[in-house]
Amino acid sequence: MDFAGREADLKALEGQLRAVVDRKGATRGRAVIMTGRRRVGKSRLVQEFCDRSGLPYLFFQATKGRSPAAERLDLVEAISCSALPGRELVAGAEPPDWNHMLRSLAVAMGEQAPSIVVLDEVPWLVEQDGEFEGALQTVWDRHLSARPVLLILVGSDLSMMESLQEYDRPFFGRATRMTVRPLDLPDVAEMTGLGAAEAIDALLVTGGFPEVVQSWEPTMTRMEFLRAGLGNPLSPLLMAGELSLLGEFPSATHTRAVLEAIGTGERTFGAIANRVGGSHPLPAGTLSPILANLIAKRVVHADLPLSTEADTRNKRYRVADPYLRFWLAFLQRAVSESERGRPDVALRRIERSWTTWRGRAVEPVVRERLARLLPDDDWPDAEVIGGWWNRRNNPEIDIVAADREPVAGRIQFVGSIKWLDARPFDRRDYDELARGAGFVPGTTSDTPLVAVSRAGFEPGLPLSAAWTPEDLLRPILS
Repeated sequence: MDFAGREADLKALEGQLRAVVDRKGATRGRAVIMTGRRRVGKSRLVQEFCDRSGLPYLFFQATKGRSPAAERLDLVEAISCSALPGRELVAGAEPPDWNHMLRSLAVAMGEQAPSIVVLDEVPWLVEQDGEFEGALQTVWDRHLSARPVLLILVGSDLSMMESLQEYDRPFFGRATRMTVRPLDLPDVAEMTGLGAAEAIDALLVTGGFPEVVQSWEPTMTRMEFLRAGLGNPLSPLLMAGELSLLGEFPSATHTRAVLEAIGTGERTFGAIANRVGGSHPLPAGTLSPILANLIAKRVVHADLPLSTEADTRNKRYRVADPYLRFWLAFLQRAVSESERGRPDVALRRIERSWTTWRGRAVEPVVRERLARLLPDDDWPDAEVIGGWWNRRNNPEIDIVAADREPVAGRIQFVGSIKWLDARPFDRRDYDELARGAGFVPGTTSDTPLVAVSRAGFEPGLPLSAAWTPEDLLRPILS
């Protein structure tokens, strides 16, 4: 399958490799800790990078639940099959521990020619053997860092991968961190061949997950893509979500139930507790750590109202990536319907709810895109993009731009998002925004009003900015 997108990620890795080749840095070798959600394309990205480099490399993927001794033997075999210059020196070795194993890896690299070493699914290595981290630190300091190697440590458990760099952990301060995110809107637009508005719909359905986006044939409409994906029980559209969740959250757990409650529309702590607990709300002592874990894993995001007043008790929870949001809302039920040959049932359900669901789901996507486009020359102090609401969600302001968070020093503008196919943002929408803006702490009668609309704008509205899908798609100036 052809590789598409990820140019910024490839450039970041190439920059690290150039530093190794050009001998720039305190140590000859360099290490990168690469994190990202499961199935976001980390392994494929690193493989492409290794192939493009033209250098000898080792790519080793750990196996969950395997014994450390068996894992080390597999790593020896992988070294023997690689192009590392000293691979023959370790053939047939049986290292008794990770210290010996990683020292053997250093021998296989040699001391002169640059090389790349990738250890994939590092959290599984850490789980298997508590000595792995300490051995990695020791061998890095004494052997690996003195060699011309780019060491890339890859893992999907974001909280565990980030903890590798914490102050009290052995590998602290020895690696650069890199987060691989889903494909961005311009990549989705290019790969699907769609216009701006339709590409945003495609992003909501696929989440920018490469395997799902690549199954979207160029110029397919959303309906054509959904019909094709729902008609095949093994399609990436249906399977990527289940495979991603099964790897982290077994179905018969409170964690999975909490995630499903959020994915189907519950946003507040109390509503989630009631949904999961049924007749008896899930106790706060049970729900709080589950939410904390989901947030740490970057699966769920907790939003706070953005204004000049602190409001830490008014959190709203949402599934962090659009594809998983779509999968939990519609596709989880669609899997069994596809398997029994009735994808039409799922397709009708999606179409009945599409406009309403999309109107809510597009809001964080638009805010995230504006946060990447701003600040600019017109809005030099719009450093943070969020939203605002009160406890009754009346009003609820879609966009708030400020100079900082969580408590703003100054509100830059407030705005509304209208994402309808045929109705432009009109005077009624403007008047509703103007009334609601006055409730946001920190706004005045002079605070600029802006809007984002899928279908354009009624002429003559006194908006300070009026963004269309095409504006959201424009390149980000670095």
